[in-house]
Amino acid sequence: MIAGISTVLLLILFLVGVAWAYSRKRKPEFDAAARLPLEEDQSENTP
Repeated sequence: MIAGISTVLLLILFLVGVAWAYSRKRKPEFDAAARLPLEEDQSENTP
């Protein structure tokens, strides 16, 4: 019984996390994070 309840709770938490990650409010932050590796770091080019 406890295993079934914990499984359902973990499934709900997972679905909430997926909904949070794919929400439209988070898109600008994730887009900015995705561009970070492509942007040049000015501190590395300074002698």
